[in-house]
Amino acid sequence: MDIPLKQKKKFLIQHLISSGYLKTKKVIQAFEEIPRENFVPHDYHDHAYADEPLPIGGGQTISAPHMVAVMTELLEPKKTDEVLEVGAGSGYQAAILSKLVKKVFTIEFDKNIAKRAELNLCSTGINNVEIMTGDGSKGYEKQAPFDKTIVTCACQEIPRALIVQLKEGGRIVIPVGGQWYQELVLGVKKKGRLETSMHGGCVFVPLRH
Repeated sequence: MDIPLKQKKKFLIQHLISSGYLKTKKVIQAFEEIPRENFVPHDYHDHAYADEPLPIGGGQTISAPHMVAVMTELLEPKKTDEVLEVGAGSGYQAAILSKLVKKVFTIEFDKNIAKRAELNLCSTGINNVEIMTGDGSKGYEKQAPFDKTIVTCACQEIPRALIVQLKEGGRIVIPVGGQWYQELVLGVKKKGRLETSMHGGCVFVPLRH
């Protein structure tokens, strides 16, 4: 007998909590409120609550739920935050953040993927996420500076523009490394420079620009 998605979601969230990926009440609540099945292709709906990345087309993926949890917790989102996301993907990470911050500005290189993300967010009733298409390595100077920045694609180094466009005291979470393996890096801006710490290995698709 097929397990209902609602039950699968409950099992996943319990797993993420018991494994230490989900830690704070407000982030747990965001995971409970956002339907991940709205952000995966229809053929993958049954796998929406598996803790694994799934293809979304165009050679891109939706990150595994545990990675979304880790990155969201590291970002320490606050209700007053304006957040820059580089790599909209399916829109799922932005949807989670939408429940936790004031506004999300997300940049996607692929116009088709950006359009699907916009439709996914709209169908979920989310209206505090703005999607742009373009080169995410350049950030979004029009709305800078940002309280927080999250990058959901691999970079060989942290783009300078993203550091410049981050507020003093702001946080950036970004996978840094080569094509097949990266380290998840947390940067906190202090006196104009980033103090960084490493938070485990990960694999993201490369940033395109």
